[in-house]
Formats: sequence, C-alpha cells, structure tokens
Amino acid sequence: METLQRTANRGSVPTGYDINNSVKLEDDNTEYLQRPASGSDGSRRTMTISMWLKRTEIDDDQIFISQGSNIRFRFKPNYFHIRLTDGSSTYEIEDENRLFRDTNAWYHLVVAIDTTQSTASNRVKIYWNGVQHTSFTTANYPSQNDDLTLGNFSSTTMQLGWFTEGGYGFNGYFAEVHYVDGTQVAQTEFGEFDEDSGIWKAKEYTGSHGSEGFYLKFEDSSNLGLDSSGNSNNFNLNNIAAADQATDTPTNNFCTMNVLWDNSYTTFTEGNTNVDTTGSGWMSMASTFAVNKGKWYWEFKRDSGNAFVGITDAEDKFVPRSPAGYFFGYNDDGGTNSIGMYSVNGQVYNSPGGTPDGASFTTSNIVGVAVDMDNKKLYFSVDGTYAGSMDPAAGSGGVTIPTTWDSGYVYMGFSGFNGSYAVNFGGYTTISISSAANDGKYGNFEYAPPSGYYALCTKRLAEYG
Repeated sequence: METLQRTANRGSVPTGYDINNSVKLEDDNTEYLQRPASGSDGSRRTMTISMWLKRTEIDDDQIFISQGSNIRFRFKPNYFHIRLTDGSSTYEIEDENRLFRDTNAWYHLVVAIDTTQSTASNRVKIYWNGVQHTSFTTANYPSQNDDLTLGNFSSTTMQLGWFTEGGYGFNGYFAEVHYVDGTQVAQTEFGEFDEDSGIWKAKEYTGSHGSEGFYLKFEDSSNLGLDSSGNSNNFNLNNIAAADQATDTPTNNFCTMNVLWDNSYTTFTEGNTNVDTTGSGWMSMASTFAVNKGKWYWEFKRDSGNAFVGITDAEDKFVPRSPAGYFFGYNDDGGTNSIGMYSVNGQVYNSPGGTPDGASFTTSNIVGVAVDMDNKKLYFSVDGTYAGSMDPAAGSGGVTIPTTWDSGYVYMGFSGFNGSYAVNFGGYTTISISSAANDGKYGNFEYAPPSGYYALCTKRLAEYG
C-alpha cells in the first residue's frame, strides 16, 4: 500500500497566500457544522468542493462531509471513500491502496463533479495535494446528466464533520472550505506546486462560488459558520465554541502530540493536545516535531495524576506500550535519555537521580519549557517564574542537554501516571489563556516566551530551525 505523505503539506513551504485560521472538531463531543435545508437548490449536476484537512485520529471510520442519508465523504479508516446518490442509485469511489495516516500534515482535497461529461471518469475528478487520482479499487461513476442529491439544499441538510444518519464524525481540523455551485473547477485554482520543493501549497481562490456555494474561512471566532462567499449560506454550529478556532493551518502547521504513540493506556483528544492515561504505570508521549537547532517554547498542564515533562533524544525515545516503571525518554535497555521536571517534588532530572530545585508544580500550575538547541540548554518555569537560577533570556542556569545524544534531535514530551494532561505549542490548546502572549508574531500562550524563543510552528522553523 502507498501512504499518501510525499506531497502532504506540513506548512513549511513559503507562500504568498496565508490561511490564518482553522476549526478543530472532536467527534466524541459531537462537534460539527450544519447547513440547514432551506432556500433553493444549487446545480445538481456540476459542483466543486475544495478543503484542507488535518487528521488527528487514524483508526476509526470518519465521515467529514455528508448530505442527506447517502452522500458521504469519509476516511475508512485510512483510505478515502466517497458515496454519491441521485436518490435511487448509489455511486461509490474508493481507493484502498493510498493511505492517509500522517497526523502531522495537512491534506488538500478537491472533488470536482460534472455529470454532463460524456466520459464517465471525467464526471468525478478527485485530487489529493494537487495530484488527480485515476486508479481506484472501486469506481462507480454517476450516469451522464444525473441529478445528484449533492446540491439539493432545499430539502436536505449538509454536515461538515458528522453523519447524522450513522453518528460517524471527524477528529481533526478543517481549513479553507469552498463549495462552488455550477462549475467543475480545476485543482490549480486552489493550490499550486512550489517551484523549489515540489510540495503542494495553498493559493487564493478568486473565482465565483455560484448562487448556492459557500466559503468557510473560520476567521470570526464568534461565528465560525460564517459564509465568506457573499451568499450568506451560513452554517449552524453543533457543540462548537469560539475556543475551537485554531491558528494551526496549512500555511503554518503547529506541533501537537503524536497519536502514533497511542496505546490501550492512553487517549488523545482535542486535536492531540490533550492526553488521558490509565493503568498502573507511566505512559509516555512525544511531540510530532523534533528539532536540532533554534530556541523553542511550549507549555504543559496536568489536570490530574503525576507527571514528568521535558525533552528526549529522538534516537532513544521511549517505547510507550510497556505498562509500568518508565519515564519519558527511557530506552529499552533501562537507560535514561531524557531531561525533565517531576511534578511531585520539583526535581529536575538530568540523570536518574535528579536535582531538587524547589519548583514542583500542581494541577493549578502551567509549566513553561524553553529549549535552547543552539547552546544545548533546557529551562523550566512554573506560572512564568523560572526554577532556581534559570534565566533563558540571559542564557544562565538551566540544564545542559547532552552532546552525546545520538541523533542530535530532541522531541518534546511528557510521562503521565493515571491522569489527564494538556499541552500548548501555540496553535490550539484547552489550557486556559488569559494573557494572549505570543512569540512576537505566532502562537498563543499564557506566559510570554523568553526573548528569542519561538512557538513550534513551521513558519518559525523555516526562520530559525
């Protein structure tokens, strides 16, 4: 099988067009957008859907677009499947050979439909990351001049992130959602390949949306269902709040926790920024980004349980399925390849013994982690106050990052013991933010990053990583 990762956009490619916002959806919370049945139908034969998606779960069957009882765009669970209908006949297209399991990437989907085409395969064109897919394990195309249920807005509702009939939802982020009524639009109207890297990147769509089309850019946190096409085809929100707006986008991808570390003792939620652990032992989680240079800042909070938060050598990161006895960064032979701060006694661990620093943290505290890969130093703060003599802005104090670590790269992460935890890399978080501090341009933190330290996002990685 082919994993569709080569042209997945991780947001590091320079672009003249910026997507500033996305919306985070959680199927366990029944979070979705709905266009109610009202008004007039659009074209039932010709339409185009363009959207960016970032998956945060890959194991479950997830429907991210539905209309009526039989229109479904879905991951099943790791390959793409589309079902169309005219009300009596059903048409299905799916490809089990291309897998969508990169939770660190944004994918761009274009589905361009025109049932008036004489050639069956031209009636439904599917593009992922700018590349048209033409070979499918199942391909049943609509009949010529068929009037599909898609576009029947007068009597059927459309859901983004949910399938009302079956209860399947989507875990992840949506950005830049276009529905063009009455036109089969080429994918090159929404994106383009970068001349240097060959990676597909976002491009501003300047065409018409047609009378029943819409454009969701999620820029207004007080009205995330706002249609920005000028047609006022707004969506109602189900269990979506202003806090579900995110700055993690296809043009600036933010770090999260890596769901590929998931196991029977851990549960990842909230765009992979929250982790719950169960069982009798320590469970360990690592970030989606690893860095080998630059200065970086992120925040951590435990709502319950014990915790150890810090960094680890990317070469020797902990294998998470062992049920007991290991902190983040312990390798398989029992050695330690991590540095972190332990919540109970405030010890900073740069060796198995640790060094007390008097900065223990409770469930009410926010831990700041400042990582200086240029000078190989690590700093911890509790509610904005750095432990002991640590001063990351001045470069004094701090814990030395071993130069002997094999890879030269480090992951951010933590271990949790039977508790609930949240991280904030600046793009989306459930940690309460009151100060709206940032790194001077990007990220959203409770406490301002030290001078010269930056949020873990691809725009900053391109500048300083």
